Amino acid sequence: MENLYEKAVEACDFLKSKGLDSATIGIVLGTGLGKLAEQIDAEKKVSYSDIPHFPVSTVESHSGQLIYGNLEGKKVLAMQGRFHYYEGYSGAQITFPIRVMKLLGIEKLLVSNAAGTVNPNFKKGELMLIDDHINMIPDNPLRGENDERFGPRFPDMSQPYDKEMNQMIKAIAAEKGITIHEGVYTPVAGPNLETRAEYRYLRGIGTDAVGMSTAPEVIVANHMGLPACAISVLTDECDPDNLQPVSIAEILEIAGRAEKDLTKIYMELIKQI
Repeated sequence: MENLYEKAVEACDFLKSKGLDSATIGIVLGTGLGKLAEQIDAEKKVSYSDIPHFPVSTVESHSGQLIYGNLEGKKVLAMQGRFHYYEGYSGAQITFPIRVMKLLGIEKLLVSNAAGTVNPNFKKGELMLIDDHINMIPDNPLRGENDERFGPRFPDMSQPYDKEMNQMIKAIAAEKGITIHEGVYTPVAGPNLETRAEYRYLRGIGTDAVGMSTAPEVIVANHMGLPACAISVLTDECDPDNLQPVSIAEILEIAGRAEKDLTKIYMELIKQI
């Protein structure tokens, strides 16, 4: 039986055979955040279902393909649609594409997600740069036997989000007049949204925004020595004392409106790195 490293090499070899072999920047596009992909001058698009050992995205708002091409003078590889624990995937499966992208040669990882703001000072439609996270997804992508070819058994997480890229993002946002907060992101298992008591708990432990992704990918990026940054589009306000029902349609609509600012920031970041 093949181990994870051998499976990643097989997927990598398949993508190289399709010409996806010289990207330096990897991008993960979250819920309702596909617009950045439209800015890529695409050379190749490969469906996840065609790639050996890749999971398949089961969420309507996730397209489920790898896009390879040029953006702001750089070769990029973008995941249009990601995988989640709530879909039934393990941490290792969720993060398999990150391993493959690193083996393909990417040097930086840019992540996005849609999240609910737990911080009362942040508003829906705004952006939050992730400075740190509290991972509450009940599976760790590094659980199980460690393969030293990927990284060490006990990777350091003292600075999980790359300081240099975060400083660049803040400078770009200031220059473009875009409001971007900085805070702590907490992913939970999902797929249901949280109760009032859960929001109170999350705020109490230091959460600024809550979602259902991103930390697994960033853990694996750190395991492999891959600098990563992540921005949340804040799609709903999670005030436990005044909690309004929210629909996924509304979340997607707000994500769609706010992602133009996210796209501007990431395009400028790609130009600069």
